[in-house]
Parts: sequence; structure tokens; C-alpha cells
Amino acid sequence: MPISEKEYNGYLFDQLSILERLERVAQAEKAEGVLQEIAFERRQIERKLYQQPPLVNES
Repeated sequence: MPISEKEYNGYLFDQLSILERLERVAQAEKAEGVLQEIAFERRQIERKLYQQPPLVNES
């Protein structure tokens, strides 16, 4: 069943929230490898989130 773009964006924002929590711990532990991976994943999610034109055509 297809989901709406609004619902899909909600999932992406949830993923960003998870990355923010992981980033806090990684910074406290000074885990540079983990911080690099978090930055990579954040770019991937933001690319989907802010894609123009939108991923789903709401016609």
C-alpha cells in the first residue's frame, strides 16, 4: 500500500532523530569512525527528505 509523502517524510525525520541521539553518545565517547558514519547517513536521509521535485506526486 503506497504511503503519502507526508508520512514518508515523518519516517525520515524519525531516522534523523535517531541519528541525533547516536551522535550525542558518539561525541561523548570521541568515536570518530561512528561520527563519520552518522554524517554519511544524515546526508543520505536529507537528500531524500529535501529532494526536488518531491519523491511522490500528490495528484
